[in-house]
Amino acid sequence: MLTPDFIREGDKIAIVSTARKIDIKEIEDAMYILKQWNLVPVVGSTIGIESNQFAGTDEDRRSDFQKMLDDKEIKAIWCARGGYGTVRIIDDIDFSNFRTHPKWIIGYSDITVLHSHLHNLGICSLHAPMPIDIHKGTKESIDIVRDITFGKNIEYKIPSSKKNILGDCRGQLVGGNLSMLYSLCGSSSSLDTTGKILCIEDLDEYLYHIDRMLQNLKRNGYFDNLSGLIVGGMTKMHDNNIPFGKKPKQIILDIVQEYGFPVAFKFPMGHIEDNRALIFGAKASLKVTKDEVKLVYV
Repeated sequence: MLTPDFIREGDKIAIVSTARKIDIKEIEDAMYILKQWNLVPVVGSTIGIESNQFAGTDEDRRSDFQKMLDDKEIKAIWCARGGYGTVRIIDDIDFSNFRTHPKWIIGYSDITVLHSHLHNLGICSLHAPMPIDIHKGTKESIDIVRDITFGKNIEYKIPSSKKNILGDCRGQLVGGNLSMLYSLCGSSSSLDTTGKILCIEDLDEYLYHIDRMLQNLKRNGYFDNLSGLIVGGMTKMHDNNIPFGKKPKQIILDIVQEYGFPVAFKFPMGHIEDNRALIFGAKASLKVTKDEVKLVYV
């Protein structure tokens, strides 16, 4: 895997939206943070425009992202927000220059489309908070974005959940939003998870749909040769009038317990305040014990 060059003070960082519309006022906190880090924010043309729920037409969003992708002065692209829309443009983006001169692509949620596609191109990316919600994040979650992109080595140690499956493993980190991973199955952006550590999170879903998505990943072989599983926030889940009968943890355990790989629940990633950045594509060691979950890049 290729790792983009680390960022240095004075570098230009683009903010664009590949998905839902967003006003420039909603990225002011992110622009302030970039300036505090002695970086230069470059606002894309998709900020402040709209086409129904999207940040401009598909062509608007594609061309804005393409422009920042090809601009050699831009050292990272920080996707402004998720929602929905990145999958509508992914097949029309030309990554030929980017593959020669990769840069950090940063975001989560709908940006899982980009993370998965870039992984298949052999390039690391950063699953991390976005401008739309950076003001809600913990100080640690914000600082870690800077630490990683500036080249600082980090590791995570969190208390172990009672439902965790203990064990240790190594592999490349992959994954992101469960709904997006589910939607990519069968496409050129779908992941080969063999020997890898899969990270999943989701928001605002019905419990039966969590089960359906995981069943689909299972049928697509996502768990057959998986090294380990990290489960982030399963936030604001819903149930039907006739209850599904199981919470997200139990749904996940029912799907994966036959495989024997370690599983770490309650990891700080996803649609939560403490959304810690993860380098997708990087090799990591995951150790899940009774007391602690430790994730270290190797």
